[in-house]
Amino acid sequence: MVLFDGTNLSEWESETGRPAPWHVADGVLTVVPGSKGIRTKRSFCDIQLHIEWRIPNEPQSNRSQNRGNSGVFLQERYEVQILDSYENPTYSNGQAAAIYKQAIPLVNASRAPEEWQTYDIIWKAPRFSKGGGLISPARITVLHNGVLVQNDIVIAGRTNAAEPSYTPHGCAPLFLQDHGSKISFRNIWVREL
Repeated sequence: MVLFDGTNLSEWESETGRPAPWHVADGVLTVVPGSKGIRTKRSFCDIQLHIEWRIPNEPQSNRSQNRGNSGVFLQERYEVQILDSYENPTYSNGQAAAIYKQAIPLVNASRAPEEWQTYDIIWKAPRFSKGGGLISPARITVLHNGVLVQNDIVIAGRTNAAEPSYTPHGCAPLFLQDHGSKISFRNIWVREL
């Protein structure tokens, strides 16, 4: 299922449910800083996701989390970090391809700013009982630029700065984060598993 083919944002909306406010030109989708994130109109559980992204060439004075920051959120809750991690030290579980605040990538496979990069993600959604108890946690495998960087990692819960935990939920949209950088995306597709 193609989610972005370079022509329009018909598969996406703003995080408030309005038309997606990001910029589309020359086959590329670019974050409009300050406009907030966008999410798919469709919801997903277990998937294979392919997404290509590019970091702008930002000032060298921008360091760590202030250079090329964004994220791909599975089910709007579980983030695979996007960051300029090319010669840009930051905390280990916040670099590109980290499962934010939970899992450090096996290797830094980042390319230089303005070069296209890819994530190929295999996502196994968490399962909950009818009563809301966790039956099985989410699991994720990530290839960054064709390199295995997360190998069937168990997700401890929602990814954020707080202690991770699970709240029962069903299938949910994919979400792309606006974190103040003009990150570009192209060739986004998903296959339900």
